[in-house]
Amino acid sequence: MKKRVILSGGGTGGHIYPAVAVAEALRRKWGGDVELLFVGAEGKMEMEKVPALGYRIVGLPIAGLQRRLDPKNLLVPFKVVRSVAAARGIIRDFSADVVAGFGGYASAPVLWAAQRMGVPTVIQEQNSYAGVTNKILARRATRICVAYDGMERFFPADRIVKTGNPLRGSFSRTTEKRPEALEYYGLRADLPVVMVVGGSLGTRTLNEMMKAWVATLGDEAPVQVLWQTGKYYEAEMRAFLAEHPVRNIWQGAFIDRMDYAYEVADVVVSRSGACTVSELCLVGKPAIFVPSPNVAEDHQTRNAEALVARDAAVMVRDAEAVQCGMARALELLKDGGRLKTLARNIAALGIPDAAERVVRQIEKVW
Repeated sequence: MKKRVILSGGGTGGHIYPAVAVAEALRRKWGGDVELLFVGAEGKMEMEKVPALGYRIVGLPIAGLQRRLDPKNLLVPFKVVRSVAAARGIIRDFSADVVAGFGGYASAPVLWAAQRMGVPTVIQEQNSYAGVTNKILARRATRICVAYDGMERFFPADRIVKTGNPLRGSFSRTTEKRPEALEYYGLRADLPVVMVVGGSLGTRTLNEMMKAWVATLGDEAPVQVLWQTGKYYEAEMRAFLAEHPVRNIWQGAFIDRMDYAYEVADVVVSRSGACTVSELCLVGKPAIFVPSPNVAEDHQTRNAEALVARDAAVMVRDAEAVQCGMARALELLKDGGRLKTLARNIAALGIPDAAERVVRQIEKVW
């Protein structure tokens, strides 16, 4: 008999793409014997991204609380009630065998409804510090999939399973593509590479860090840099480099061949969102994390601290990064022993089959 699975999570790529990775793993294993339905929040990015990947999605009128005083917060309770009612109808009409949630307020109504309708629920928490939604839903969850140790601080210990974070794409520790990766980005083989990556939209702090560093250089950087500026900052940073031309710097809004970028990078400077951290664990790259201070529960700092505690990464505070971020990267490049230690320790944390592990937990409860 065909199994029916609802997957829910949204608002950011950190919630959407792990859900998609699990959907892909379910399809690889079960093919036409599994039917999938995504549930998201109306007007959020999942309503565009998920259909583009070939999956059906239904939107709920749910909205999250604004952190600042905002009249829109007065509407949230009414949207919650409407969303829960709609979720009940979706679960019933779809005849769901299990509902899997991947965090974010978009997942709350459908998991809450499923738990009260007797439908098994699986939660996947990406961060080392659990989000509010998952902490609430975990009380009645059938299985709780996590990426870090010590999560019994937040969840019932008897239902926790360490699966890692499901990722889309292929990430591995190889060097076989290095020559073609160097050629792809126009880089030299005899000069180390720092990758500065701030996500698809970009990160102001990391871009200002690069500007401050470039301004101190002559016409050639002492190392090579892959500088991903993000689309919001692309024009500004391109104009800056036109005024400060420096050799050995590749700059672009996006890194379309992340496998090549990881292949050539000797040190990565980035935010510490859950998916980024998991990717770096899989590729085993020394990392300097600059956690964003503008995220719920300061979870990026908690993610970075979890790796620093294992001597698997270096952390620089957001407020300090502009002045000292690149200096720390250059210092690290000069310390071969430290690079090897960081690479070995971060690689030990990688779980390459995380999506398949989550699928196994779904299979156990449907």
